[in-house]
Amino acid sequence: MISAVAATGLALSLLTAPQADVVPPGKITVDVVTVNGSGCPAGTAAIAVSDDNTSFTVTYSDYTAQAGSGSTPTQFRKNCQLNLRVHYPQGFTFGIAKADYRGFAHLPRGARGMQRASYYFAGSSSTTTTTHNIAAPTSNNWQFTDSTEVAEIVYAPCGAVRHLNVNTEVRAFTNTANQPAFVSMDSTDGSVNTRYQFAWKRC
Repeated sequence: MISAVAATGLALSLLTAPQADVVPPGKITVDVVTVNGSGCPAGTAAIAVSDDNTSFTVTYSDYTAQAGSGSTPTQFRKNCQLNLRVHYPQGFTFGIAKADYRGFAHLPRGARGMQRASYYFAGSSSTTTTTHNIAAPTSNNWQFTDSTEVAEIVYAPCGAVRHLNVNTEVRAFTNTANQPAFVSMDSTDGSVNTRYQFAWKRC
């Protein structure tokens, strides 16, 4: 059952790719079907749709991978999968053209971090995956942008209702067991904005 969207923080907006037609007329709405993963357990990911229904925001409060001192062997990797249904007029289709991610990393010398994201439509074998490495030593905010060339954008099949899956993950590794290392999909003040931009085209 499609859940109601509630609360605040990841922004999704519309982008017209250079070869694409204009953005569909009327309002675009996004339903969050499921939110699952070790990085977003129940009650720790808040989601809100903007007043004009063209963007949504997700705030994470417990999305941190950690290694070294004070951590368990399974905490080095955390992930979160969003399963979304996007409502838009017939005659159009869309794909993810760009995404901006922000977070914070504390990685002493000898450690390393990673952020990864995958995008795919239910029932499709085409998946777009991007990986970004975070070098040590660092104790600072990080930000990455995923941009897909127009010719490589994976679009939803025309005339079919397919849910969009966005699967993100962060990982932390360290060779020094007595020092903590962590990578968070958020920032030190708890406000994170991850922005997804859509590319539209006519079917």
